[in-house]
Amino acid sequence: MTLESVLNYYRNRVAEGNAELRSRLKKKSAFAWLRLGSIVAIIFTFYFLWSFGWPYVMLASLVLLIVFIRLVYADLYHFEIIQRTKIKIRLYEKEIESLEGNTSFENGIRFADATHPYTSDLDIFGDYSIYQFLNRTTSEQGANTLASFLKAAASLDDIYRRQEAVKELSKNTDWIKDLQVLGTQHSLTSEVQEKLEKWVKQTPVFLNSGTWKWLRYLLPATILSIAILFIANIVSGSVFVFALLVFLAITYQIDKIVAPLHRQLDNVAGPLKTFSASIQLIEKKKFTSDLLNETQSHIQYKNFTASGAIQKLGKILERLDLRYNFVISIPLNVLLLWNLQQTLSLEKWQQVYKEEISIWLDVLAQFEALNSLAVFSFNHPGYAYPEISGEYFSAKGTGIGHPLIPEQKRITNPIDISSSGKIMLVTGSNMAGKSTYLRSIGVNCVLAFCGAPVCANSFRISHVNLISSMRIADNLQESTSTFYAELKKLKAIIDKINAGEKVFVLLDEMLRGTNSNDRHTGSKALIWQLVEKNTAAIIATHDLELAEMKEPFAENILNYHFDVQVENEELYFDYKLKEGVCKSMNASILMKKIGIEI
Repeated sequence: MTLESVLNYYRNRVAEGNAELRSRLKKKSAFAWLRLGSIVAIIFTFYFLWSFGWPYVMLASLVLLIVFIRLVYADLYHFEIIQRTKIKIRLYEKEIESLEGNTSFENGIRFADATHPYTSDLDIFGDYSIYQFLNRTTSEQGANTLASFLKAAASLDDIYRRQEAVKELSKNTDWIKDLQVLGTQHSLTSEVQEKLEKWVKQTPVFLNSGTWKWLRYLLPATILSIAILFIANIVSGSVFVFALLVFLAITYQIDKIVAPLHRQLDNVAGPLKTFSASIQLIEKKKFTSDLLNETQSHIQYKNFTASGAIQKLGKILERLDLRYNFVISIPLNVLLLWNLQQTLSLEKWQQVYKEEISIWLDVLAQFEALNSLAVFSFNHPGYAYPEISGEYFSAKGTGIGHPLIPEQKRITNPIDISSSGKIMLVTGSNMAGKSTYLRSIGVNCVLAFCGAPVCANSFRISHVNLISSMRIADNLQESTSTFYAELKKLKAIIDKINAGEKVFVLLDEMLRGTNSNDRHTGSKALIWQLVEKNTAAIIATHDLELAEMKEPFAENILNYHFDVQVENEELYFDYKLKEGVCKSMNASILMKKIGIEI
């Protein structure tokens, strides 16, 4: 399978979706005419059958009314299908756009953290980031889980379990899109989760009281009996009106207790529909991988279904929402104590399922995050699943590129660091590809450690903590200079090394904020310390003298470079990693081009 075949797959899905949409719209138009016809038929029934007697009119009207109601429900069903089809078409179109380099998925900028060991340096979050190209989540819970995948390496066992799950899911792209469609209709937010989790922890107001358990039946029975007696002319109108006023007062007092509870769960019913439908989709799917089966098992029960329980909660809230419609709410509450009945149902639901709601949300989040990795795998069939080693340290790979660079422009390179204490020193001229190479290695490590395939022909990496110092900026708010900001980053690296952590360090142009002598002295000292501590690292630098450290550290320093070819004062880059020290630099040529006389 190639990139073009993936694009053709999505184009075919868009075409199929548009064909289905046209068919559904025709049916919807037909239903509109049929509904109109049924109304006209009811009118004509009164006209033609009235002379035969009202029983015939009522029977025919009832039949036609049933037909009309069925048509309305069929039309609503088709409207729902039409909306989902439109969403699915758009999702497939977004996949095409993403593969063509114009992704519009949510970029995760809210997860950006300048103090994180590597995410800022490696463009993990933000516009045109790894997160944005991976992200296929629709809920905030799923987005948070995907971000956590990228922020820290999973355990060795979990990485391989995720790989197995991602491989399976990547073969079920239609199912993944169905889950995305459901989530797009009503997105589950952290606010909804907070409301639900706060509510389930509260002590029930009515359920724990034995009085309300029998009043919920006694009071409606009393007012309904009085109403029936009034209709039968057994009690007077004044008695009936007095009873109504008493029950109206009771309803008002109950509503004062119900209102704060209802406000806590305001605007939750809609997202619960999405939640229920999404969980149901997961419940019905058969999986083979251990991780997917284990995750699915958290929503499987003997006596009920998680989706059914969530749907039940949504329906209770929908019924309680009627309290906002005074025309309907007042008679329902006076005659049936409607708000009390729904609140008692809510509290009963709370008692039964209060321990489960967070688990169900987490299951959906896990599936959304894994689905994101699966779509990434499907979209890039040429990417390899990496081998992760528990031994420290080795890194070996071929055809390694940066996944954010379009395939037709991407230049790939190898890596080969066979043991710990090896420092890969990459020298080279400006714009030759040093920084891109470091980021390519770093990004693929992040992908490898979260269970995704990597942009490489082959890739083997030790299970380590990745840490980098590549993109340093000053902070005016903290009165921090660029140099001091870099020192803070380097201190964090040294602290991890001194603490005995298994780290893989990526450094680009160390100590650039100070003079050349201090930079050279400090860089040599840091490299010596990395070797002394048996730390694996890749260091990119313009300082060719650092390559001379190969002499005293022959077993530890690996010299590589990116060079530039100069022809008629024009620069030509091949962006290919080569062994040895760079011999050609381009700074003077670039300075001449902008008018500096050298």
